[in-house]
Amino acid sequence: MLVPVLKKNDKQARLLIFTVSFVVFAAIAVLSRVKLQVDLGFDIHVFALINAIINSAVSILLVLALVAVKSKNFVLHKRLMLTAILLSVLFLVSYIAHHLLAGDTVYGGEGNIRYFYYFILITHIFLAAIILPFILFTAYRSLTGEYARHKKLARYTWPLWLYVSVTGVLVYLMISPYYSA
Repeated sequence: MLVPVLKKNDKQARLLIFTVSFVVFAAIAVLSRVKLQVDLGFDIHVFALINAIINSAVSILLVLALVAVKSKNFVLHKRLMLTAILLSVLFLVSYIAHHLLAGDTVYGGEGNIRYFYYFILITHIFLAAIILPFILFTAYRSLTGEYARHKKLARYTWPLWLYVSVTGVLVYLMISPYYSA
């Protein structure tokens, strides 16, 4: 096992994790209602493409991290997971930038594909809204050396995070034909 890098302080960690999670959720909720009228000189939907690329990379990292931990390569697992977390922070910045600059896009698909899109979108949004504190608590348990608690929590966090990252790419692929510059 790895040496813990954080000193355990559940009270402080809980406060920090819930504060960060609330601030991120509130920022997305508030900023999703704002659209800036700024001409950057390039197609602002490039941010959506960046988001899809980041989500794809996070999905791959999560799968590789699972393989690494199953192979008992804990150092590689830790590096992959921390990279996935860092990429998720970059995703958040790009996501906010895209929605501030582009606003909402209406999905134009018809028939059964429309129902599929909205099912994916709704489950993606709901799980994306609740996954952050789970990710942070899971990381915290590992970084404090509480590996049994980390593993117990990761059994729920990992598949939810993977679902959110994969469906983020699906949502992009389905909505991108309806972007207008």
